[in-house]
Amino acid sequence: MFDNLTERLARVVKNLRGQGRLTEDNIQDALREVRVALLEADVALPVVRDFIARVKDKALGQEVLLSLTPGQALIGVVHKELVTLMGGEAVPLNLATQPPAVILMAGLQGSGKTTTSGKLARLLRQQKKKVLLVSCDVYRPAAIDQLRQVAAQVEAEFFPADPAHKPEDIARAALDHARRHFHDVLIVDTAGRLHIDAEMMAEIQRLHALLRPIETLFVVDAMQGQDAVNTARAFNDALPLTGVVLTKLDGDARGGAALSVRAVTGRPIKFVGVGEKLSGLEVFHPERMASRILGMGDVLTLIEQAQRAVDQQEALKTVEKLKKGKGFDLEDFKAQIQQMKKMGGLAGLMDKLPGAGQLGAGELAMGEKQMRRIEGIINSMTPQERRNPAIIKASRKRRIAAGAGVSVQEVNRLLNQFEQAQKMMKSLGKGGLAKLMRGMKTGLPGLR
Repeated sequence: MFDNLTERLARVVKNLRGQGRLTEDNIQDALREVRVALLEADVALPVVRDFIARVKDKALGQEVLLSLTPGQALIGVVHKELVTLMGGEAVPLNLATQPPAVILMAGLQGSGKTTTSGKLARLLRQQKKKVLLVSCDVYRPAAIDQLRQVAAQVEAEFFPADPAHKPEDIARAALDHARRHFHDVLIVDTAGRLHIDAEMMAEIQRLHALLRPIETLFVVDAMQGQDAVNTARAFNDALPLTGVVLTKLDGDARGGAALSVRAVTGRPIKFVGVGEKLSGLEVFHPERMASRILGMGDVLTLIEQAQRAVDQQEALKTVEKLKKGKGFDLEDFKAQIQQMKKMGGLAGLMDKLPGAGQLGAGELAMGEKQMRRIEGIINSMTPQERRNPAIIKASRKRRIAAGAGVSVQEVNRLLNQFEQAQKMMKSLGKGGLAKLMRGMKTGLPGLR
């Protein structure tokens, strides 16, 4: 989402590299570029003005002016101010109340409230919470059924609602059910509209007064740009919001909502939604997001993703195979690709690696296509061929190529790539494997 902004800010640093020191003149030129970058990213104008003023004030400080690395010095200031702009630090979900802790989801129709309710339920289920989901959207015929399906997918309980009943009656009954059945959390999905109107606001205010939620989360589509900020302001005026959830942060929009909504509402961004999968909800860390915007990557989030997505048992089996002298085969190679897909694919990984933002969208798309092609080739092999690639000769290669819809040359290319990977795995000595095993047992492979 921040590709254009990241590219422009990188250009600012590059231009400053040729300067001996920071001066008022070159800071002025650099900040002009930063201002244009933020405006093009659809950041609200008042937010841009305030941000630029703060950066300029800090950049003209004596410590920065005397720096021998002007680009790094200015980026350090921009990073710090971006973190401040987005809230400073992560704000956790507040569940410190007598159960059930009620979470009220608010937002416009199409912002992703129902899917986000399911994602949040999944996250809480992973924390061993007993979660109940209920829909108070009696206006869209499929809304209640959609939440029922989402609840089933995340293995959370669902409170059945009758569209003929009033939203307040449904909410009251769900709260009573949650109390009697000792649920830890009740997530209430409310009705959205295609635009902000008085009737909608009055209804959600009544629900808020009835439920007295510990958390009132405003769900907003990050791809709406300035509209997202205006909507956030309207909801914040009508409700005592406790936090914001930005959805579709992996989209191709300009990302200004992420930088504006905190400044406009004064409420912290608590979560960001990425992708349609119910695993695609991340805690929002301002410092990590600022690093991603500036092309510094986000390795901590990548590690957390790996912990959630990687099948530790399967990984340990692979390591045990290597310890016993058994070879790394194409089944293992395919498993590695599938684990990468669970972590958001190549694009999801590159987004969080330092410097990887220099890769263009076309290169990433080509990489994703190549990964799918490799998986298709492996799927065309027999189990025996996957376990023992050495038996794959000319006739087998032709059969595999035909089954995968590729050329024999591509099958050869895969086998060569696999051979390199196999050599790398074999090169791991006993000391390296022991270290890897210790890391896996602590949940951070190879990092301890």
